[in-house]
Amino acid sequence: MVQIKRAYEASSKADGCRVLIDRLWPRGRSKAQLALDDWMKELAPSNELRKKFSHDPKKWKFFVSNYRKELRNPDAQKQIQFLADVAAKKKLTLVYGARDEEHNNAVVLKNLIEKELGS
Repeated sequence: MVQIKRAYEASSKADGCRVLIDRLWPRGRSKAQLALDDWMKELAPSNELRKKFSHDPKKWKFFVSNYRKELRNPDAQKQIQFLADVAAKKKLTLVYGARDEEHNNAVVLKNLIEKELGS
């Protein structure tokens, strides 16, 4: 199972494996507060794409299309497969910092991982 959770929400043992998928560390959060198992910065959108998107819901389709293109590189594909393998064994929580819970990189990545799992 794959779930997504804001970095500003309290961590829980029920989260399973917690992986931060943002390039930047969430402002004002300590390592202890985030209780991460891993930080995969490489799976975050490029700085250029992140700035162009600027979390504008009107640019969502543009963002999804371009982010998926970025995730096609072999290194990203290996990391996505790794996360899918983790999710096949236990709960996986993708941690992100964005305020918008519907329009962020975690939503896209969750869908790709679930696709790998055949969900």
